[in-house]
Amino acid sequence: MRFMEVTRRARLIPAIALGLLLALTAACSDRAGAQKAPPPPPAVPVMVAEVVQRTVPLEVTAVGNVQASTTVSVKSQVAGQIDRVHFTEGREVKRNDLLVTIDPRPFEAALRQAEAALGQRRAEILQASANVARDVAQQEWTQVQERRYHDLLAKDLIAREQYEQIRTNAAAMEATLRANRAAEENARAATAAAQAAVDNARLNLAYTRITAPINGRTGNLLVQPGNVVKANEGDLVVIASVHPIHVSFAVPEQQLGVVKRFQAAGTLAVRANAANQGTTAGTLSFLNNTVDPNTGTIQLKATFENKENFLWPGQFVEVTLTLANEPAILVPSQAIQAGQQGPFVFVVKPDLRVESRKVEPGRRLEREIIVTSGLKAGERVVTDGQLRLFPGALVEVKTGKTS
Repeated sequence: MRFMEVTRRARLIPAIALGLLLALTAACSDRAGAQKAPPPPPAVPVMVAEVVQRTVPLEVTAVGNVQASTTVSVKSQVAGQIDRVHFTEGREVKRNDLLVTIDPRPFEAALRQAEAALGQRRAEILQASANVARDVAQQEWTQVQERRYHDLLAKDLIAREQYEQIRTNAAAMEATLRANRAAEENARAATAAAQAAVDNARLNLAYTRITAPINGRTGNLLVQPGNVVKANEGDLVVIASVHPIHVSFAVPEQQLGVVKRFQAAGTLAVRANAANQGTTAGTLSFLNNTVDPNTGTIQLKATFENKENFLWPGQFVEVTLTLANEPAILVPSQAIQAGQQGPFVFVVKPDLRVESRKVEPGRRLEREIIVTSGLKAGERVVTDGQLRLFPGALVEVKTGKTS
């Protein structure tokens, strides 16, 4: 009995030890397992925006310079003293409005003198015409006498000397008639010259009233009443036509082909944006025929009606030339990230995990970027919170501003 009891105890001790060992091993295994499998990280809060497809304009931007459609420097065409100014500086004037008056008295006197000379020349014409008429009558009489004496000479009724005298008188009268006709023509020529002098004097008198050659806005008055001006020397005032008005700008020659292609399809719209004033619309009206070899640009001009005097000559404005409207995929500009493999975005999948996707950004708009490849409309992209993201990360979409 004691031997069996000792044997049973000897077998029980290893079994208990083995059980304790297994229990310790299991506890260690559970602790090690707990250390190897940490809980999943929390979702990263982000803001997202939906990828949209929208028709956007294909545009070319440049800096333009505003130019008056017509600029005229007004000068005096006669020399004289300025008598009066009839316009206000900086105001609109219309064609043929009176601007300046030159003292007309010297020109009125010159006109009267020319008219008197014309009257004298006309009297000379009358006198020369009367002489011609008298000589014509006398010539006819001498011709009749010459024929009569010629017949008498043929019948030997008169001496040849008498006939020769009559024929000499007829020839002299014919020469006199020719001379008086020449005098009449000379008088007529002198009268025409006198008439031209009268016309010139009248024109000079008309030039004393200086009028606006175009519709436009006047600049500074460069002379004052009392000043003596010379003919065609020195400006009195400069008039700029601003209705319509032009904006000149240049684009790189690489865009020439695109501009020509779309211009051939129809009129192209142009917007001019002036600082702190807003935007006005016009149309492309001019494409230069030569590329500037020094700058590699081509000059263009746009025309604006400018009814509200929005644009001013000499002003610099931002010009936007719209070539066409095309559909495009758009994302907010802050969604595009720079990576070692190129630009990419984080796309939020339906299970709220993100995917890093390479994209090809295109033209930048005001707050958006056109994506030419890599995205499609309806997908969502992360716009804020990208620093904590990695492919496969779980995100929590925050509400609020998504721009």
